[in-house]
Amino acid sequence: MPCSVVTGDLFAGHDAPGHPESQARLDAALAGVPDDAHRIVPEPATPSDLALVHTKRHIDRIRSFCRECPPGRVCFLDPDTYVTSRSFDAALYAAGAAWQAVERALSGEHCFALVRPPGHHATPDRAMGFCLFNNAAVAAARALREVDRVAVVDWDLHHGNGTQAAFYTSDRVLYCSVHQAGTFPGTGWPDERGAGPGEGYTVNAPLAAGSTGADYALVFREVFLPVLRRFDPGVVAVSAGQDALFDDPLGSIRLRPEDFGALTGMIVDASPAALALVLEGGYGRSHAGAIGAIFAALNGVRFKPAGGEAKASTRDLVEAYANGRHAVPL
Repeated sequence: MPCSVVTGDLFAGHDAPGHPESQARLDAALAGVPDDAHRIVPEPATPSDLALVHTKRHIDRIRSFCRECPPGRVCFLDPDTYVTSRSFDAALYAAGAAWQAVERALSGEHCFALVRPPGHHATPDRAMGFCLFNNAAVAAARALREVDRVAVVDWDLHHGNGTQAAFYTSDRVLYCSVHQAGTFPGTGWPDERGAGPGEGYTVNAPLAAGSTGADYALVFREVFLPVLRRFDPGVVAVSAGQDALFDDPLGSIRLRPEDFGALTGMIVDASPAALALVLEGGYGRSHAGAIGAIFAALNGVRFKPAGGEAKASTRDLVEAYANGRHAVPL
């Protein structure tokens, strides 16, 4: 399949030099994009697009807070999450680019939206964890106008509590998250399975600190991919945060750059549809290498997961799913 990237310079309007989530980290990640990748200029989402996921009050609050932030200054919504006077526009373009990636995938082209600010922590009514609006969730909600079912696979180091909350009662969105157990935001346990019609359509795999590519590959092979095949989505979106890398300053997972290529290849081989990827976290020096491995996998290269044997705790988690203790009714 062809492969493209949606990105641009306008995300630099949302920037706080020295903060972990700064323009510098996107610039570093872009070094991993192949020179021959087709580049697409981002288009903004509209407030009505955001309203598919977020409350009007939340949208208005972020817009007002950004307008009130003096030009050239950084203003904090909470101790982690900041805005500038240009952040609202940057966030609109981030959500719009996520939809562009999904749209490309629906047309049969792998596409990676390399954007910021990230999104998967933003709940329907709250910004948090560096995130203002939930880019992947907005794109998934728009996709439901085109297809019956959407799957979101989230491999960011941190649990995507906002994406989970957005679709927790829906049986049209399958949300699968693998993440480091016990870190921010403190959610993402196996007993968080969805509610009402959505019961069983949220699948969480919290892994112990020090987990490697072998642990991730086991979860994908034995839990996520069988569920994904049974769900048979019209499109698969990946919340692609590479902060599970061994050298990332915000986590304690030990993935190598090639492991992200391995995970990408596993999803590609399990899904007849093209993938839409949306950048989430990723703050380490090897981030560009992981981006390069992801693109290589999208272009047909296959990687072997590193790390030897999976941890006993990971095997226990997978066995619990296999024995029906965390069954998904698909």
